[in-house]
Amino acid sequence: MKEYSIVTKSRDETHELGEKLGRSAQPGMVFLMNGDLGAGKTTLTQGIGRGLGVKKQITSPTFTIMKIYHGRLTLYHIDAYRMEGIDQDLGFDEYLNDDGLTVIEWSQFMPALIPDEYLSVTITLLDEDQRQFDMNAAGERYERLLEELK
Repeated sequence: MKEYSIVTKSRDETHELGEKLGRSAQPGMVFLMNGDLGAGKTTLTQGIGRGLGVKKQITSPTFTIMKIYHGRLTLYHIDAYRMEGIDQDLGFDEYLNDDGLTVIEWSQFMPALIPDEYLSVTITLLDEDQRQFDMNAAGERYERLLEELK
C-alpha cells in the first residue's frame, strides 16, 4: 500500500490538492474521506469537482446522503455520517460500479460499501487553516494516482 502525506495551509491550497486529484481520477474510482467535523472533507471534494470540470457548486450531502454532479466524470458525493448502524441495502453499490468517481465521506459508517481498491484520505485539522492529508492507496491505479500527486 502506497502512502502520501501533504499539509495545506489554506482553503485555496486544499482546493488545489482536490483539483489535482480530480484531474487524475479515472472512471470507477472510489475516494474515502475521513476526518473530524470541519476537517475539510467537503472542501477537498469541491476541489475534486473542479478538477473534474463540475460547474455546479458542491455542498455537503449530510442531509440528502448523496448528491450527483456532472463533469468529465460523474461525481457521486456520499455522506455516510448518519448511516452508522444501518444494515439495509440502499443501492449505493450501483454507483460504485459505475464509470463515475465516488467520494464517500465518513466511510467508516458504511464498511459494506468499501471496495477492494480505493484511495483513503484521512484529514487532520492542525489549526484554523492548516490540514494534514494522509492518503493510502489500495490498488495499482490508486498507487499511480499518488505518484502523479508528488
